Amino acid sequence: MYLVNIFMSAFWANLLSLFNHLDQYLFLKVNGEWTNHFLDSVFPWWRDSNTWLPFYLFIFLLAVVNFGWRIWPWVVCFIITVTLTDQVSSGILKNWINRPRPCNDEVLMYQVRLLLSYCPGNGSFTSSHATNHFGMACFLYFTLRPYVKKWGYLFFFWAATISYGQVYVGIHYPFDVICGAILGSSIGCITASIFNRRIGLPPLISKRIQQPVNMQ
Repeated sequence: MYLVNIFMSAFWANLLSLFNHLDQYLFLKVNGEWTNHFLDSVFPWWRDSNTWLPFYLFIFLLAVVNFGWRIWPWVVCFIITVTLTDQVSSGILKNWINRPRPCNDEVLMYQVRLLLSYCPGNGSFTSSHATNHFGMACFLYFTLRPYVKKWGYLFFFWAATISYGQVYVGIHYPFDVICGAILGSSIGCITASIFNRRIGLPPLISKRIQQPVNMQ
């Protein structure tokens, strides 16, 4: 039994080391080689909250215009989704795992092209941007799918490009954003499923207006 424990410990240590080397290799490719001047100017702006907050405000306003104020349970569930993704990623995993960001790594930091004016001091795993945006993408897609149809895939494109930007600007490893995407998608799918089964969207305002008035 003692030998088995030693073997398993060595196995997991070697596997973790392999993942870490692969993660660093992919990071250096994305951050240092697969680059151009256009993306250098776009991604620092693209992944910033000043860029993506107006997009979600637009989605909210669009929902209110089409469904009226009876859409508020959907808004509450959306906020719950974001709160869960952010707290699990930033409040639990980052503090628990405490993985240094590539721009703070004692060895790797000298090879990083940091495209931001700062390197965040908190942990790297998981990427909260990836967790939050994929959580929101899944919630939006699965609750609005009857109305957005194939255009709903743009939610995932939006989340994927923001997540990729986290690696490109030098503050996350690829594995951080991949695991963040999986975590966020799982939470978003769960909250969307609960909302669809227990609450559901109200009828569109246009359909309510078209309904005949009962004069009895």
